[in-house]
Amino acid sequence: MHVFRWGCLTAGIAICAVAASAQKCSTLTSLKLEHIEITSAEDVPPGRFQAQAQPGSHHVIPPAQVKAFCRVVGVSRPVPDSVIGFEVWLPRPEAWNKRLEGVGNGAYAGRISYGALENALNEGYAAASTDTGHHGSELSFAVGHPEAISDWGERSTHETAQVARKVIRAYYGVGPEHAYFNGCSTGGMQALSEAQRYPEDYDGILAGDAGNNRVHLNAGFLWDFEAAHPNGSLVLDDAALQLVHHAVLEACDAADGVKDGVLENPQACRFDPRTLECKAGETAGCLTPIQAEAVTKIYSGPRNPRTGEQIIGGYSPGSEIVTGGGDYQGWNNFITGPKEPARLDFWKLWVFHDPAWDWHHFDFDRDVTLADREMNMVNAVNPDLGHFAARGGKLLVYHGWVDPVGPPSDAIAYFRGVENASGGAERVRSFLRLYMVPGMSHCTGGPGYELAGGARGVDNPNDMTKWPSPDAEHDMLWALDAWVRHGKPPEALIAAHYGDGKPTRTIKVCPFPQVARWTGEESSASAENWICR
Repeated sequence: MHVFRWGCLTAGIAICAVAASAQKCSTLTSLKLEHIEITSAEDVPPGRFQAQAQPGSHHVIPPAQVKAFCRVVGVSRPVPDSVIGFEVWLPRPEAWNKRLEGVGNGAYAGRISYGALENALNEGYAAASTDTGHHGSELSFAVGHPEAISDWGERSTHETAQVARKVIRAYYGVGPEHAYFNGCSTGGMQALSEAQRYPEDYDGILAGDAGNNRVHLNAGFLWDFEAAHPNGSLVLDDAALQLVHHAVLEACDAADGVKDGVLENPQACRFDPRTLECKAGETAGCLTPIQAEAVTKIYSGPRNPRTGEQIIGGYSPGSEIVTGGGDYQGWNNFITGPKEPARLDFWKLWVFHDPAWDWHHFDFDRDVTLADREMNMVNAVNPDLGHFAARGGKLLVYHGWVDPVGPPSDAIAYFRGVENASGGAERVRSFLRLYMVPGMSHCTGGPGYELAGGARGVDNPNDMTKWPSPDAEHDMLWALDAWVRHGKPPEALIAAHYGDGKPTRTIKVCPFPQVARWTGEESSASAENWICR
């Protein structure tokens, strides 16, 4: 008792008050909440923590190194046929920073994001994650269970945010002073859905490489696969992709003043694949007209054949071959590598309810319109963030410029939509910033740079030791926290390229539409020698 009281006193009066009113972890199982069941609540000692995969799952969960915490596990049943699993991790009262961090998920996976929970907990946050209302990663989970689509698309993150606040209040005796959501990919979709649908859940939201335009993203996968297989056979082999990639770098790499294998602004690259078409007698080191047309279509992205409207943006020049680590290595993952278009089950099982549906008959006008109507719960594209902004909410959006999963230009299109809905750029700057990260792949990896503080995957914690001391310049979550708590809006952030887990070069990542340019003085490997224009 004396040790606890001394630690409490040295932590400060506010922490003392929280510690004095905190409940025992085990008592949380008796918490009575509408449609919520707390199935377990147990103290976890500091050290190595190993979560167990759900029954029947072959997914391996890496062990975590954690500070002592109270682990709360439960389920929410907000509507019939809805079973949303969640976990809330509560630091010891003297270690809590009096904030909540909700963490996102990846792809269609139905599992708790343990790596992200670990990272949040060790930073002092009470942290919450959901299994999105199902187990496993196959889209068959929704067959016969239509509510499961809504759970995955938007309801599970809201339910988890609500129950987390109640569990926190029951445990500490007070609610969180501020709440943040942090997600990338599907987590980015969840982040934007929270801002659009449930603006009171979180004060600050960090959305990375968001798959928020989900219907159109899946339509884009069909478009890109068809472009690369125009006659039913693949026309873009690895050699063709390498050829295009090197030509892009040769044409546009030095535009920012530094030839480093990274395009700071691919939108400014005017590379035309047809310049690589074979001349008379050439058979190697060039593209056939069919190959050049395929690359052009993938850069352009799908359009509605009737209206000409862009369905979703195309992929950036430079994303053809992605090197430098990460799970996604360019167009191979979703376009040239698979034997059939990615996410076919979305159309077969969710939209058309027909496992035998033939994608070759897809109509980019009629079928996209149908899916937007029927699958609205999986889209988070509403540009009206007025309610979120009115209550003081802050939103940081980031996207890798060579993301080969979610087209980077779609993040820009959403940002421009918010500007139009909000009354212009200056109004938007009061609550939203967009950061386009040079050379970053999907959420992490790639030949370029990474921003710290984001969600690097559902089971891989962000290694905060890469920066000697996180701050609002080096860490997105710190920047978001400073914006919410102190009214200090972020400007340029510092991103790093890593080698052996350490930053080997740094750069400024500017708030869009500004772009970083090397000053031409001293080393281009240091962010201090880059300016935003």
